[in-house]
Amino acid sequence: MKDYINIEISRLHAFEGHPYKVLDNEEMDALTESIWEHGVMSPLIVRPLEGTTDEYEVISGRRRLHAAQKAGMDTVPAFIHAVDRDAAAIELVDSNLHREHILPSEKAFAYKLKMEALGHQGTSRQVGEKWSVTQISETEGESERQIHRYIRLTHLIPALLDLLDEQRIAISVGVELSFLPANAQEHLVELIERDEATPSYSQAVRMHKESAELFGGIDLDRIDEVMAEEKPNQREQIRLRRDDFRKYFPASYTDEQIRKDIIKGLDLLKRQRSRDERS
Repeated sequence: MKDYINIEISRLHAFEGHPYKVLDNEEMDALTESIWEHGVMSPLIVRPLEGTTDEYEVISGRRRLHAAQKAGMDTVPAFIHAVDRDAAAIELVDSNLHREHILPSEKAFAYKLKMEALGHQGTSRQVGEKWSVTQISETEGESERQIHRYIRLTHLIPALLDLLDEQRIAISVGVELSFLPANAQEHLVELIERDEATPSYSQAVRMHKESAELFGGIDLDRIDEVMAEEKPNQREQIRLRRDDFRKYFPASYTDEQIRKDIIKGLDLLKRQRSRDERS
């Protein structure tokens, strides 16, 4: 890889099928401010884009590029790495997969992208999903079964993937729901938002099983029936609308972080009331 050069931002393009999200949150604001003050300290890694002249596809540094655009920069420093798309895809996945904060949907599409790229690179005796997943398992230290489960999540519609990233549904539930046809998934999202209740693992398994047994998938009325069942962990609960309290927390907060802060706040309120009663 040669020394980096400054490249006009207008000549840089996002990697097609990039699995990682670029969010305009507090972290992005901090990165933008840093780049505005000091510039891009770590060069991007790009590759020449086939069929173009002096156009490049970003392999690593998508967040830095977005922050540089927000900071009003015209050029960014970048290393030019002349590799084909499959090699670039593997490099892209590996350079981001061990970030401190990675969403389930990002991991799912990253594994899928790497699996497909490895499949294209394999020899005649090594081509296929099984061989590719084995390679990922060996390099990432994650079981083949778990990798398959993550890749399965890519069959979820975007709205369910968002619920997964927000930790409103578990990965195990998402895997089961991924086997439902798109219209059934869309209907389920409507029920979740309407009733503010997500399916349990057993409900998701049942919907998956019944959908597999029926030609054309599960009937939408049957989804209504399954979701109307009372779950043990929903009895005697107080329901709060997310919009009622979301404004009090940073946009980057997960549901679990919000839950912990709420409990801490209630503990403080309880202690304050005890002091008031004694005074």
